[in-house]
Amino acid sequence: MAIAWRQGMAVANYIFQQRLKGVEKYPLVLMLEPLFRCNLECAGCGKIQYPEEILKKRLSPQECEDAAMECGAPVVSIAGGEPLIHPEMPEIAQRLVKRKKFVYLCTNAVLLGREMKKYKPSPYFRFSIHLDGLEETHDKSVCRKGVFKQAVEGIKEAKKAGFTVSTNTTIFLGADPAEFRRMFDFLTDLGVDGMMISPGYSYEKAPDQEHFLQREETKALFRKILDNADPRWRFNHSSFFLEFLQGDRDYQCTAWGNPTRNVFGWQKPCYLMSDGYVKSFRELIDETPWERYGTGRDPRCNDCMVHCGYEATAVTDATRNLPNMLHALKPIGKTRVKEEELEVSGVGR
Repeated sequence: MAIAWRQGMAVANYIFQQRLKGVEKYPLVLMLEPLFRCNLECAGCGKIQYPEEILKKRLSPQECEDAAMECGAPVVSIAGGEPLIHPEMPEIAQRLVKRKKFVYLCTNAVLLGREMKKYKPSPYFRFSIHLDGLEETHDKSVCRKGVFKQAVEGIKEAKKAGFTVSTNTTIFLGADPAEFRRMFDFLTDLGVDGMMISPGYSYEKAPDQEHFLQREETKALFRKILDNADPRWRFNHSSFFLEFLQGDRDYQCTAWGNPTRNVFGWQKPCYLMSDGYVKSFRELIDETPWERYGTGRDPRCNDCMVHCGYEATAVTDATRNLPNMLHALKPIGKTRVKEEELEVSGVGR
């Protein structure tokens, strides 16, 4: 595992506090989108399909800080759009770090060389670089040649400057498992501090709707990618989530664990589905009919195995009891979960 001990302890302490208080629905990661504008036109995204008046909108540093403090999640993932385009992003990051939030600034790294000097290394801050495969695959995914090389150079420069650096990877239908195993080797040799992976899932505005994975396809693909994983690979995930991707655990979605705040407000019910917006996090929790969403409940959810819905479920399960915590320490891909363990956990069913 590649989650820093400081973050791991903070998240575990936060979870136990929520349980002691009897809180049923609590967030672990705030998905913060301060803008939708981007400098790339990725086929699997489509955020830039919004009209120009929406692309001009930005959340202010105060709105971002207020959102983080309102929901209380210990981790804030800043996405978009491309966050480095936001002229006040350094202030946003600084405010959140000052509040001791663990900040993941997600970027395609095109502007990282120019913007990096505006940020300071901190145990509460890391750059999360978008990489969807090795050079040919990634450049095809983002619809521009040369971006892979820019991202790799950005990783090298950020590490040299003392920053913690992770990568985030979306894997689509038709992916070559061997390529992603080579990519994990490459990133490990490059010295990244953690790797995040997730299956591609249909985003309604994405221009390319043909390469999103169905549930059984996801399981088969991730088994091939993660079985007998190199122990050097450092994934920035709960091992339970990685086992879920391989079909070894059966979870229900807990979308409130990764709530989204963007230029429209708090998005119902999750990062990938837009069934309306509310003004406050409390309204999101109280007014969203959560029982209508998730696998087997809403047809739009049936093939989803994305981290924004299931990582929180997996983390909750991993911290449920001592046996689960001990199992979570085992190397991913080496020890497959036993069938009887699967029956015991069954979180969210």
